[in-house]
Amino acid sequence: MTVPAPHETYDAVVIGAGPNGLVAANRLADAGWSVVVLEGRPHIGGAVHSDRSVDPAFEHDMFSSFYPLGAASPALRSLDLEGHGLRWRHAPAVLGHPRPDGTWATLHRDREVTASLLDGLCPGDGEAWLALCERWDRIGDALVEALLTPFPPARATAKGLLRLRSAGGMDLVRMLLTPALDDALWPFRGEAPRLLVAGNAAHSDIPLDAPGSGLMGLLMTLVGQVHGFPVPEGGSSRLVEALARRLDSRGGEVRCSAPVDRIEVEGGRAVAVRYGGGSRVVAGRAVVGAVVAPILYERLLDPADLPDRVRRGMRRFQLDPSTVKVDWALDGPVPWQVPAPYAPGTVHVGDSLSQLSESVGQIWAGYVPARPFLLMGQMTTTDPTRSPSGTEALWAYTHVPQQVRGDRGDEGITGSWDASERERFADRMQARIEERAPGFAGRIRARRVLGPRELEAANPNLIGGAVNGGTTQLHQELIFRPVPGWGRAETGIRGLYLGSASAHPGGAVHGAPGMNAARAAIAHERFRALKLGRRSRPGSR
Repeated sequence: MTVPAPHETYDAVVIGAGPNGLVAANRLADAGWSVVVLEGRPHIGGAVHSDRSVDPAFEHDMFSSFYPLGAASPALRSLDLEGHGLRWRHAPAVLGHPRPDGTWATLHRDREVTASLLDGLCPGDGEAWLALCERWDRIGDALVEALLTPFPPARATAKGLLRLRSAGGMDLVRMLLTPALDDALWPFRGEAPRLLVAGNAAHSDIPLDAPGSGLMGLLMTLVGQVHGFPVPEGGSSRLVEALARRLDSRGGEVRCSAPVDRIEVEGGRAVAVRYGGGSRVVAGRAVVGAVVAPILYERLLDPADLPDRVRRGMRRFQLDPSTVKVDWALDGPVPWQVPAPYAPGTVHVGDSLSQLSESVGQIWAGYVPARPFLLMGQMTTTDPTRSPSGTEALWAYTHVPQQVRGDRGDEGITGSWDASERERFADRMQARIEERAPGFAGRIRARRVLGPRELEAANPNLIGGAVNGGTTQLHQELIFRPVPGWGRAETGIRGLYLGSASAHPGGAVHGAPGMNAARAAIAHERFRALKLGRRSRPGSR
């Protein structure tokens, strides 16, 4: 006879103490539920973590850094994290894209400044920018709400439809559906504003000539115009620490170094979680899996417990591309050949629209780009607490294929991503910066290179270095995320909810998947209590 393992009971067990897991736990605690969060790593944060491992005098973000959607997110804003110690910092400019001719495409938090800078590069683009911002003022908050709330977003859709005509009607809809590279429908004459949109679209893995890329680029650019690209003062870990403090103030509990082994399912319902090689905790009401879909469905559940729809869908689940990230500690600021008009926190490095598209296209064809598109973060420029005065904490990352077919460069990268390949590819990335900032290499006092395997080792949710919980292309968004269904947190197993970037609305640090999962759990529990109440009445059936 099997002896049941000793156990504790909580209303909810949340798996994963990243931002989504902590947002879910906070919302459940707000509803009066007892909550425990189980985290396999020694510290909280998931892909939101900073430390001083590159250089003891420098605070570097290991994964994510800038949080425009966090600043715009109804989920995070509802938690009042500033009341729990979080402080946002902004660079003088939101975003800069240095061009080969020495000019910069620049996004400034003051739209009038952005317009003036764009107009200086191509007369008429400033006026077109302000007109676009006015459209966004009418419908932007409804669009963000629609994208970040559970599907279907009935309230946000109704709000958006009421405002659509004043925001441009079907012309706006057509623009949102336009690929980022299709200049025929964008209201700009010059390249600079389109570089801003296309570069922001490349934060995702949607091909720049595909529908959806324009929406992504426009969303990120105009959210940046309104909210900036803020960072937590002192390092990205300060964001999750604020979430943890808030949870603690409401009686929630977080256990680190507590890797989950299995979710127990009885009668089609998630009832308990086994962790740490022998411990067991009973989930009286719900389990929220704030882990990517392959981990939840293929590692933590018995295949016999999976609904057929989920089992079939996961066979076609597609990861987003891998990532290589380089961190530098610099003994001076980046020596840009031509300084930006306002120092940006985020920098995009790409030669032109066509070259940017070529780089993204090579990745999807299975090739390591010869001239990779870089996303860079000047962290001390954004938050002076990150490193000593006069220095710069800098990072850059780029995407590479999950399965490498070949290398479009000269270094013969095979996709093994061993130490030699990581360093050679980091040199290729560094050379891209050196083209725009001669003398860059002479300012390096320390460098760290994180390849796909290192990223996954530091956070198992980043499978193969994929940072978005699955591709963000249209075939795996909305009702198709992570598998064809309803586009919601429900998993087909009662009491179990997916609350990670693999769920709608996907990646980025905005807390929406965690909030959506918590709200679904609360709603289902209310309905279950209502049904039980009706059955207990005399004469009920």
